[in-house]
Formats: sequence, C-alpha cells, structure tokens
Amino acid sequence: MGKSTKFTNFALNISIIMDFRQIFILFLCIFAHNCAFADIFPTAVYTDANGESIETTDAISDAQAPLEVEFKATINDIPDNELPALEWRFTREGEQTPFVTRYEESTSYTFVESGTFLVSLYATYNGTSDPELAGSISITISTSMLEMPNAFSPNGDGVNDIYKAKSNHRSIVEFHAYIFNRWGQKLFDWTNINEGWDGTVHGKPVKDGTYFVLVKAKGADGREYNIKKDVNILRTYIENEQ
Repeated sequence: MGKSTKFTNFALNISIIMDFRQIFILFLCIFAHNCAFADIFPTAVYTDANGESIETTDAISDAQAPLEVEFKATINDIPDNELPALEWRFTREGEQTPFVTRYEESTSYTFVESGTFLVSLYATYNGTSDPELAGSISITISTSMLEMPNAFSPNGDGVNDIYKAKSNHRSIVEFHAYIFNRWGQKLFDWTNINEGWDGTVHGKPVKDGTYFVLVKAKGADGREYNIKKDVNILRTYIENEQ
C-alpha cells in the first residue's frame, strides 16, 4: 500500500470524528509542523448556598435566586491574531430568541427568576463565517419557599437565639420583616433574609411573651409573601427545661 493510500485512509477516519474547521486546522498543523488544536468552551463560576465558589462547564442545578454567575470563554491554542469574535446568548427553556446577548470574552449575569435557562457561547472566525456553537451551560433556578418560626429562645446558649426565616428558604429576591409589640409599636426590622432579631430593643432584652411579625417578600417565581403571625419569646421556659 502506497503513502498516498495511507494518507487518504487517515483523512477519512479523522473526518468521522471532527468537524470541517478542525480538519482544516489539522492540515494547517501538518504543513506548519504545529499540531495543537484550537479549543473554545464556556465556563461558569458562582457561589453556592453554602458560600463555596463553584466552577463548572456543564450545568448549575437547583440553584437559588438571586444567583450571580460569571461566564468565561476558555480559549486554548489559538494565536492572538486569529481569535474569533465571541457571542453569549441567554435563552429561557422552550424559547429560541435570546433575552440577553453579550459580545465579550467574559460576562456576568444575575438570575432573579425561577426556571431553566441556557447560556450558549458562539464563535465567529475570520469575521465572515456563521457563528459556531462552542458550548452551552444550563442553569436551573428553584421555585421559592419562605417560612417563619413562631418562637425562639434568646438565652445565650447558642441555640435558637435569633428570630429569623427558617433555613429552608429558597429563591427569595425581596425580603422585609418587622417585629411589633402587643400595642403595635415597631421594635425592629431587617431586610437580609439570613439575619434576624435577637430579642432586644436598644440593646436591652425585651420581656418573655408574645410579639408579632410581619413579613413582606417576593420569590424568584413571582410569588408574593405576606406573612403575619405571633412570635413567642421563651427564654425562661427553655432555661428551666434544661
């Protein structure tokens, strides 16, 4: 079998697993004696509910809103003078038209709605070809949940000392809570869902008894919360039980 036949078989095998652009680069490599392949793919970096920084090239599942994600185009083995034009397209599940389009190597976006989204990176070579899909990352934002407890025990034992939203809250994008006494006087309010009331007013502990909480909030799924309920301070009772 001659050299020409061997080379033809090699090219046919390569064409099965590579697109036309990669074949073109292969031939450039053969003649230029440089066999590094061009590689472009999207990477997403975000902070999860536990405060841990996560990097992925695949998917972000069951995340909570608001979720800020930094998207980066990872580019390997392309000379600076041959870099393609990049395009990010953000689409909702079931839709074709992007609701956001960006033209930059890195971009960030904050997801504040529930649902599944697809963030796709496209590359255009030589300024004349049609955009080619380099890769996509799926992001799923959970539906909202918000519950408030009916009691707490600010006795300094490190357990249930702060009155705040239950830890199972999810995808709450707006939050404002108020504490009132039995006469309707506002004692405290807060807007950070992860914070709360320590059972004091102007630095002094209030008496055990029944107070009132009002919470106005909104979920990423559009659900509005208007929670009104009693709040019992039970520090003396809890201490006696221990």
